[in-house]
Amino acid sequence: MCVCSGVRPPRKSTLTMPRLCAISTAVPPYKVGQDEVRDFAERVFQDRLKDIRRLLPIFENSGVQTRYFSVPPEWFDRDHSLEEKNQIYIRTATELGASAARSLFDRTGITPADIDCIFYVNTTGLATPSIDARLINVLGLRRDIRRTPIWGLGCAGGAAGLTHAFDYLRGHPTHRVLLVAVELCGLTFIHGDTSKSNLVACSLFGDGAAAALLSGDEVPAEGPEILAVQSTFYPDSLDIMGWNIISRGMQVVFNKRIPDIVADKAGPELQTFLDDCGLTKTDIAHYLYHPGGTKVLSAYEAAYGVEEGAFDLSRGILNDFGNMSSVTVLFVVERYLDRVAPSSPEYTVVSALGPGFCSESLLMKR
Repeated sequence: MCVCSGVRPPRKSTLTMPRLCAISTAVPPYKVGQDEVRDFAERVFQDRLKDIRRLLPIFENSGVQTRYFSVPPEWFDRDHSLEEKNQIYIRTATELGASAARSLFDRTGITPADIDCIFYVNTTGLATPSIDARLINVLGLRRDIRRTPIWGLGCAGGAAGLTHAFDYLRGHPTHRVLLVAVELCGLTFIHGDTSKSNLVACSLFGDGAAAALLSGDEVPAEGPEILAVQSTFYPDSLDIMGWNIISRGMQVVFNKRIPDIVADKAGPELQTFLDDCGLTKTDIAHYLYHPGGTKVLSAYEAAYGVEEGAFDLSRGILNDFGNMSSVTVLFVVERYLDRVAPSSPEYTVVSALGPGFCSESLLMKR
């Protein structure tokens, strides 16, 4: 069972909709290859998981080659308190978020004074005042700026940030929104946690930041229009994905049923979304999805009945950066905007799964 809600334009609508103008990304300084992480995991887990040798192929099969972390590799060799991890998060998230935002301003020619609202998305750190307040100070954003921190949506957070920005801009067509997402998933590693979920996270997680500029339909701007959004919630599925907050940090929760849920639910949900927008799957040129893992992407391909390669942009980001939770789908969309030149107007679907269990989706036209 799922509960769907969304904002969709009338069929064959000629209305101008909010636009996604640009995305810029940033990564922390410590680049690590998958072989290094595998060796680390074997060393750390070998005395605690009797079947560690049998489980290690997960690193070769993860689809990840390189990742970036906000702390040096030797940091992971000892345990750290939640307080220490969170202090690192606040400092690094502010720096990385500001870096991505400044790159976005340089790319678009927009100044901090042009931003009317900021959304900040994350799940891997806690801060009050939230990071958006720190970014307002660091970036010199306006004193009358509206701000909305969004916490706890995990991997769905980047897509959800876009949908919330879309909703805001529908009501404020002369405004510009700055969306910033920063996730430092590496800081959530708990030394001594012998769960298979922690091992899976070790094979996938990386750190990164993204900043997106969106504008209302009365603002002269380039970029794809966001035509429609859809939110889907699965009742009684709290155990599928998330974090257990314990004294030593944030303990990851992964349920092996995720690919099965995608295989069962994704096809009908996409069909409903497209039907309501007056489109079919043949109209969709690209699927820009959060790459939670290779099995999840393969499940989407099978559920949609699309040709192999339809999710290559997502696989490329997974290969180069790993799973950065909410940030990852924004990396995928940035790569699409930067590297794919549409030969004619085309439709794309952006989507991500997250704790709840839920999904957030957008339909864009470029």
